[in-house]
Amino acid sequence: MTVIKVAILGFGTVGEGVYRTIQSHAEELTAVLGKKVEVAAVLIKNKQKERNVSEDVLLTTDFEDILNMPELDIVIEAIVDKDPTFSFLKKAIERGCHIITANKEMFAHHGQELLELAEKNNVSVGFEATVAGGIPVIQTFRQLLNINRIQQVQGILNGTSNFILTEMREGKQSFAEALSLAQENGFAEADPTNDIEGYDAFYKAMILSRIAFGEEPNWHDVEREGITAITSELIEKAEELGLRYKHIAQISKSGNQIKATIKPVLVGKEHPFYHVEGVQNAVSVHSDIVGEITLQGPGAGMFPTASAIIEDLVYVCKNNAPAPRLTALTT
Repeated sequence: MTVIKVAILGFGTVGEGVYRTIQSHAEELTAVLGKKVEVAAVLIKNKQKERNVSEDVLLTTDFEDILNMPELDIVIEAIVDKDPTFSFLKKAIERGCHIITANKEMFAHHGQELLELAEKNNVSVGFEATVAGGIPVIQTFRQLLNINRIQQVQGILNGTSNFILTEMREGKQSFAEALSLAQENGFAEADPTNDIEGYDAFYKAMILSRIAFGEEPNWHDVEREGITAITSELIEKAEELGLRYKHIAQISKSGNQIKATIKPVLVGKEHPFYHVEGVQNAVSVHSDIVGEITLQGPGAGMFPTASAIIEDLVYVCKNNAPAPRLTALTT
């Protein structure tokens, strides 16, 4: 039986989750793909740190070691930041590997270039994990886009912000207290700016806009507002009115114009996001034939994100063709 050789870039929460899932679901992967999936290498930062991986897996701090492996089919990127991940993935594509990424900031900025390069090299790009963690949003869009015309997309795309707003309401905590709890639980970084100021949701919204409408608005025209101005008093007053604050990204198209906002919104019990709590994410899609579809699930974490990456692994192996096209993204 032939083997699919995989390299994982990064062995933090997501990278380890991918490795463990490939091990625990080896039989399922073999049944679906007709080939065994084998992790051949892992790119790490610190060789001295103890890691629970098989002895036959190459652990290296040098990406060139991975590129120079005699057999390599798929490179899975589970790092953070735009660089050097973008250059790593470009080199992987040029070598003839399929790539899979969970890096929304990098992909929002450089997705078009990666997709064009992948098309030239006859490989595929998987990016399901860049949006909404374990929710199969992009796979759903791929199906809807066959016939349905998507008119609007709304999403709770950042689990950290949703967790903070939930804790402020349910636990009667201040913003600072809820943020501290999010950090203690590993939901927020030491520097939570990307989450609480809406940048993370913004990058994800731009990726969704590209898939839903084939383009995205000029980034400078997008209204982006975080949750730092939401106080306990505002949440209490909203609750008295039967309303809840949710941090929502909304993208809609009217004629040739695409409009996007990322900001706190008050929703009532009739809204599909009213009961989306904690670190959960949700995406609601309005289209002309099927109407409204709402997807909800865990937006982050080791195994939800690993689930999206593994589904992408199956996708790129079974569909050796370029992923949906993006055009140039404007910063």
